[in-house]
Amino acid sequence: MKNKFQVVIPQQVREQVGVTIGDVLEARAVNGKIVFEPKSIVDRGIAEGLEDIRRGRVYGPYRSTAEAMKAFQHRTAELSKRPKPRPRN
Repeated sequence: MKNKFQVVIPQQVREQVGVTIGDVLEARAVNGKIVFEPKSIVDRGIAEGLEDIRRGRVYGPYRSTAEAMKAFQHRTAELSKRPKPRPRN
């Protein structure tokens, strides 16, 4: 165990599981042991999407792709009109 509670996964274990640098691992406690499970970035995207739905941050439904694209372009145009934040010095 390193400072900041970092751990090193042995090469043989990484190769068996197929974990590489940049992969996301979920840690959980199971019967007094720490278990790491590789997670897909898609899982995070799904979780964020479900949270948006739960909070009512949704658009649509749309009757066609053209209708969805028109709404998307309108929202994009509105966002581009907002003043841009100034860089902090």
